[in-house]
Amino acid sequence: MKGYVTIDESLCKGCSLCTGVCPKNVLRVSTERFTARGYRPVELVDPTGVCTGCVLCATICPEAAITVYRARAAA
Repeated sequence: MKGYVTIDESLCKGCSLCTGVCPKNVLRVSTERFTARGYRPVELVDPTGVCTGCVLCATICPEAAITVYRARAAA
């Protein structure tokens, strides 16, 4: 795994802008859950760890609901 994201569901409005820019297609709008405010939140679906931590999702998020983490390179 090179990277992963966390989504603050209290901020996410399910606009899906992040899902459209993800080059690895590991983000999706939930079809099963709602936030406390009634939105379907985005969730990370990356069982094989292909997220690169490219930050495109966090950059485009208008609510700043996404935080991206990257694994450190081996020295």
